[in-house]
Amino acid sequence: MEREFERLQDLVPDVVFFVDRRCFPDWEIVNQTIDFHDLTCIVEGKSYYYVNGVKHTIEAGDIIYIPVGSVREAHTSKENPMHSYAFNFKWLPNENTEPLPLQTVTKNVITSELIGYFKQFTHVWLSKQPGYVMQARALFMLIIHRLLTITNRDTALMRADKRVNLVLAYVAEHYSEELDLAGLAEIVGLHRVYLGKLFKKNMGCSFNEYLNMIRINNAEMLLTTGGFSVTQVAERCGFHDISYFSNVFKSVKGYPPSTVFNRQQPS
Repeated sequence: MEREFERLQDLVPDVVFFVDRRCFPDWEIVNQTIDFHDLTCIVEGKSYYYVNGVKHTIEAGDIIYIPVGSVREAHTSKENPMHSYAFNFKWLPNENTEPLPLQTVTKNVITSELIGYFKQFTHVWLSKQPGYVMQARALFMLIIHRLLTITNRDTALMRADKRVNLVLAYVAEHYSEELDLAGLAEIVGLHRVYLGKLFKKNMGCSFNEYLNMIRINNAEMLLTTGGFSVTQVAERCGFHDISYFSNVFKSVKGYPPSTVFNRQQPS
């Protein structure tokens, strides 16, 4: 994955079309060869896409990526119409056709963090304030980065020790609660020290580092949606000391939580 990031990091995306697509039952895309990359992220419903003649069923939580030059058509489920965020983009300069390192369909990859980014992009794209192209481009690159990171992580999880996978699943559900390695070691039937070594071997970081990353990512998502103070977000994400929360947030993200909070306040 490091090589994939290096290959893409100097490319500049040009989003030529974006839509927060809430389909009617008769929605469809006619058969056509596309001269752009199509990245569509499904948050509700179901649709059927045909890419170079191959049928793909996509549902809430999935993404579909169709590279430039592909033949594409689609229609939504009449009983369960799709809601998606669709990005059509090219690389600058336009003659660059480098594909993203994604499968055509990736299942169950959309997180609450990504949905927060989609909503931010929608606001920026529709408001068209001065500098919106730069801001939209930055958000889209962040979305691509998160998708590549998540899909690479999920591939790694398939190879990870099943006991580590149990720990990860437990953290995903209980990250806001009091968690420590000793308690999780009891759940998976291992000694605390052994689980700590096994976790770092499989994940490349310590358990506490991973837990803080999950908590801070969720905290940032809550802050971007608005409606919560920094203190409320800290408590909802398992931090009971606001000073400690701010320090951890800054160490993970590179900026304090107040930066995200203030961005959401009306000017």
